[in-house]
Amino acid sequence: LFHILLFFWSPTCIFLFLYLLFTRFWLISVLYAIWWFYDYDTPSQGGHKLPVLCALKVWDYMRDYFPIKLMKTADLDPRHNYVLGFHPHGVLVVGAFANFCTNTTGFTQLFPGITSYLLMLPLWFRAPFFRDYIMCAGLDKESASYLLSRQGGGNAVVIAVGGAREALDAHPGTYNVILAEKKGFIKLAMEHGAHLVPVFSFGENEVYDQFENPRGTWLRWIQDHLQSIMGISLPLFHARGVFQYSFGLMPYRKPINTIVGRPIRVEKIEKPTAEELDVLHQLYMDELNNLFEEHKGNYGVDKDTHLNFV
Repeated sequence: LFHILLFFWSPTCIFLFLYLLFTRFWLISVLYAIWWFYDYDTPSQGGHKLPVLCALKVWDYMRDYFPIKLMKTADLDPRHNYVLGFHPHGVLVVGAFANFCTNTTGFTQLFPGITSYLLMLPLWFRAPFFRDYIMCAGLDKESASYLLSRQGGGNAVVIAVGGAREALDAHPGTYNVILAEKKGFIKLAMEHGAHLVPVFSFGENEVYDQFENPRGTWLRWIQDHLQSIMGISLPLFHARGVFQYSFGLMPYRKPINTIVGRPIRVEKIEKPTAEELDVLHQLYMDELNNLFEEHKGNYGVDKDTHLNFV
């Protein structure tokens, strides 16, 4: 419930900032505006990651609610930097948040010497007060280059590759991955020599139902146009309530099992050609598909079900 409410904090914080300006507490907003001006570029320069916030007890309750588990298939050498591609996005990227923004599933124990950063849409960092909270766990997408250019390694940038568009396809029982034309994260990895790691989260699409919105319907047309204008999608999702199981915004209690695949070695090429991008992109798709096929039987996925690359 705490996590779901976070998505309503952004407009609330904007309203609070403006409201305080017209009360006797106006100085709070003014002082914050000065801080905001001074700190404006921080979301794209590493943020303010706070281990204390990532270790709050509330995240353990969130982990156990579903439950959420994180598993690795290979070690990650802390001498290198990494780009982790997270699939699928799901409605609210619950697995990505729990596994890579908090310590509740044991990321730091599984991958010692590696610090993970989940990249978020820049829009979330435009809300006063709220921006400072999410900077403690996630970062603006523009931070990727800053983190991957750090010498010494040990940084893992996590990208929900399918993004907001993929959230509109997050229906239970579906395995659609928007990846066929997504090459920006591949180029990012090549420019910095960061190794690529495919990540698949089984159960990510099972925790919410969505109103039917197949491509070609009026609902999907509206959602696609709003997404192209605002940068965020608006899936019409529902599940259970806090005290009843019929209807609400609380997710279903379905297990989420996130598998971190084997790293793909990437040589640094500051200006990769289209052919070089295509080769590495295809290799990444093959590795993600292999990861899915290797583990799907362990999580109730039918043997005849395969990833659908869109």
